[in-house]
Amino acid sequence: MCGICGKLDTNSLCGKCRIQLEEHKQIQTNQPKESEGEFQEFMSLFSYEGIIRDLLIDYKFKEKPYLARTIGNFIIDQKTIQEKIQTYDLLIPVPISKKRKKERGYNQSLLLAKEIKTNSKQQINNQCLVKVQNIIEQSKLTKEERKLNIQGVYRLKNEQTIENKKVLLIDDIYTTGSTIKECCQTLAKGKPSKIGVLVVAKDELTRGNERMIEV
Repeated sequence: MCGICGKLDTNSLCGKCRIQLEEHKQIQTNQPKESEGEFQEFMSLFSYEGIIRDLLIDYKFKEKPYLARTIGNFIIDQKTIQEKIQTYDLLIPVPISKKRKKERGYNQSLLLAKEIKTNSKQQINNQCLVKVQNIIEQSKLTKEERKLNIQGVYRLKNEQTIENKKVLLIDDIYTTGSTIKECCQTLAKGKPSKIGVLVVAKDELTRGNERMIEV
C-alpha cells in the first residue's frame, strides 16, 4: 500500500505519489564549511516544507512507522544519492532516548537506515552512538534553546567499531543542525576516516528565535 495515498502498491509508493515527490525533490550534496561541524559531506533530498513537511511530521509524530518504507524506496531510486551512500562503510542512525522510544514505539532514523540498507552493502551500527539523556523535544524549542538542550546528551560506545571507517549518519530532518553537529562531534571521538550526513529534508527557512513545530 502506498504510504501517502493508500493505493495498493507493492513498493509502498505508487506511481502518482512518486511523481509528486519527484516534483518536490531538491537534492543537495556538498562539502560543509568547517564551522558547520565535524562532518565532511552533507546530503539531503527535499526542502522541509509543504507536503514533505506534512509527510515527515506524520512519520515522526503520528505513529506511522510504515512511511519509512515509502521514503526509503524513494531514496533508493536516487542515483546521485545512492552512489555516494555506497562509498561508506557504516550507516549510523541518530539515536533517541529509551523513554522516547517507549513513547513513540520506534526510532524513525533507524527505520530509514534499515530501508536504505536493503539496496546497499553497508552494515548498520546503532550501538556505538547512544542518547543517554531524555530531553525536551528539539522541535518545541527555538534555535538558541536547541543548542543548549542537546549538549552532552550523546555518548560513544565501542569506539573501535568506527575507527578508520567511513560512517554515514542518518536522520529525518535537518533544521538548526544542533542535533547533527552534536552527534558528529561525538562520533569524531572514535576517529572515523570520514563522517557524512544524510537527511530526508533540510529546513532552508529556519528562523533564529522562532519555535519550530508544535506537535
